[in-house]
Amino acid sequence: MSSAVLQSLRVPPSPPRDPSTATPATRPPRLALAPSARIRRRATVLCSAEHVSPSQVPRRNAIAFLLSSLFLSRTEVSFAGSSIGFREQLDNFDGYTFKYPQNWIQVRGAGADVFFRDPFVLDENVSVNISSPSSSQYKSVEDLGSPQLAGEKVLKQYLVEFMSTRLGVRRESTILSTASRVADDGRMYYEVEANIKSFASNNELAVMPQDRIPRLEWDRHYLSVLGVENNRLYELRLQIPERVFMEEEKNLRQVMDSFRVIKA
Repeated sequence: MSSAVLQSLRVPPSPPRDPSTATPATRPPRLALAPSARIRRRATVLCSAEHVSPSQVPRRNAIAFLLSSLFLSRTEVSFAGSSIGFREQLDNFDGYTFKYPQNWIQVRGAGADVFFRDPFVLDENVSVNISSPSSSQYKSVEDLGSPQLAGEKVLKQYLVEFMSTRLGVRRESTILSTASRVADDGRMYYEVEANIKSFASNNELAVMPQDRIPRLEWDRHYLSVLGVENNRLYELRLQIPERVFMEEEKNLRQVMDSFRVIKA
């Protein structure tokens, strides 16, 4: 196998991330919600590579090729085998529970009450935020108004969190849907679905407007579930890149449906 094949198996270094485009805190890696097309394609490349005759591989590259193929193929099998299923997060002290993909990793110090992140797609995560007990006296999620009004408040909060001090940064946000439901615990929950896009100039210091061409930085899908218990407002928030939302939607909906607030 030529060194070009080995080169193609290497993962390019990730570009530096801008603070305003990052999630509220650095989160750990993820368990894929379902075996992704990206992993399947990569496994196909490795499989085809392993069928190359040893006589076609330069002697000096043979050992390195075999070792790297063995390591990567085992890694792929490990990821695919562990990507099915969910774990339960139960917090009796603060009063909530939900399920999350079992291969997602918890990130501490993220600003939320709890935060889990996909280990490979860093923009894919779930978190729970709770209002302060000293500054809120909620009796029901209906205290927020209608689901549509609650959705507008949620989206406004998102935009505040993602506010940037960089020149030429622009956000586009859309509420995709809002709904209310009564879960099996008898409580009312609101659900909000939104999309936010971030654009930035490729030359933010340019004097002439025509030289400041905006480009898409990121495009994210957000799913939120709102509930009230213990006189506090709870929000479960899911974030995922728009490009993989359809692929992961079924599993994300299961996470949403599992969210419950409980007496603390």
